[in-house]
Amino acid sequence: MKALVIGPSWVGDMMMSQTLYRMLKAEQPDRIIDVMAPAWCRPLLSRMPEVNQALAMPLGHGALELGERRRIGKALRDSHYERAFVLPNSFKSALVPFFAAIPQRTGWRGEMRYGLLNDIRKLDKDAFPLMVQRYAALAFPADKIRQASDLPELLWPRLEVAEQEKIETAAQFGLHGERPIIGFCPGAEFGPAKRWPHYHYATLAAELIQRGWQVVLFGSAKDEPAGEQIRTALTDEQRVWCHNLAGKTQLEQAVILLAHCDAVVSNDSGLMHIAAALDKPLVALYGPSSPDFTPPLADKARIIRLITGYHKVRKGDAGEGYHQSLIDIQPERVIAELDRLLAPTAERE
Repeated sequence: MKALVIGPSWVGDMMMSQTLYRMLKAEQPDRIIDVMAPAWCRPLLSRMPEVNQALAMPLGHGALELGERRRIGKALRDSHYERAFVLPNSFKSALVPFFAAIPQRTGWRGEMRYGLLNDIRKLDKDAFPLMVQRYAALAFPADKIRQASDLPELLWPRLEVAEQEKIETAAQFGLHGERPIIGFCPGAEFGPAKRWPHYHYATLAAELIQRGWQVVLFGSAKDEPAGEQIRTALTDEQRVWCHNLAGKTQLEQAVILLAHCDAVVSNDSGLMHIAAALDKPLVALYGPSSPDFTPPLADKARIIRLITGYHKVRKGDAGEGYHQSLIDIQPERVIAELDRLLAPTAERE
């Protein structure tokens, strides 16, 4: 059986989609799975052993470009896919498998995709409250899985990184072995409303450095100023052990370096889901966004959130755009969670 998956376009969603691939392979180990997704996804897909190859989707997230999707689909006909799984809910995402004439095309109904999908599922959101459950359910016949409790035990996302890669990449960025590393992911989509305040991160960094750790800050180029705010709040002596790599790494390098960390502290972000898939001890900090739909999928993850429900907030109402619920999470609470997560490691040593 050869299958094509039309993958998501966001880091966190892409990570959760690995559960589908793992479930498909568990059901049929000789199944070949190719994933079509934006080119930036390749560093993630290449570390998922269930994925045979990543196919770059050259069109932008919002582009319909019907003619180009027809061309891409027809070009895939010689690949002889027997099954397609369409994970995004948009109309346009179902076009390529349709034009590729893949016999069975599975997905949730989404934007009225009758005809494009011929194994179309009607989603009961209450029956499948988590996104990862909705992905996993597509691996099974619709009449077998009517709610999340019908699913077998979920196989959570797990990325593979070799030890030698960690050593070589750490050396490339000057992260030598004098001190163990705690990773911080201080960025988040849509600005500071989903971010733990930089001054709390700085307080946490200072305490960890005092205890003998070094701190590495991860993120995209737009997170670099937030990282500098954290470093600026430290003393000169402390800044020696705090490295701002936001905007300085490719995604591939960030994945490897996160795998090199002993633990990670993160806002609700794509990097949080990567850290969870690397099975790192993880403290995930939530404010207005909710972990009820897309939590970090790892036994070693601890979520700190002081409010309930989902709040569609783009800009916090407190100083510098932060949300009060995140301001109220004190560094001491995060340190306590880290201590509990790292205690088994310390006991082994």
